[in-house]
Amino acid sequence: MRPYKHPAANEFMLERVLYALSDPVRLDIVRRLGQLGEASCGELDGGRPKSSVSHHFRVLRDAGLVFTKNVGTTHINTLRSGELQARFPGLLDAILSQPA
Repeated sequence: MRPYKHPAANEFMLERVLYALSDPVRLDIVRRLGQLGEASCGELDGGRPKSSVSHHFRVLRDAGLVFTKNVGTTHINTLRSGELQARFPGLLDAILSQPA
């Protein structure tokens, strides 16, 4: 498997982050990752089709919210909390503190 591309923290754009979070599925993924720390795509798919979940993770990666690494045939995802906090102080905390 080839590695995924992730933007550098200085390339994070607020518009992309907010767009990524505007979808309820992606917001749920971010909230669940906030609770779990890290999880595979399968643990976060909510029974949705693989193609749909792949799209949502691509949007989250492109915005800089999620880092995905390959571990064998599994994709492990984590929030880029530290980098997001440095770029947009308090934003992720405000999002994660809201009730679902």
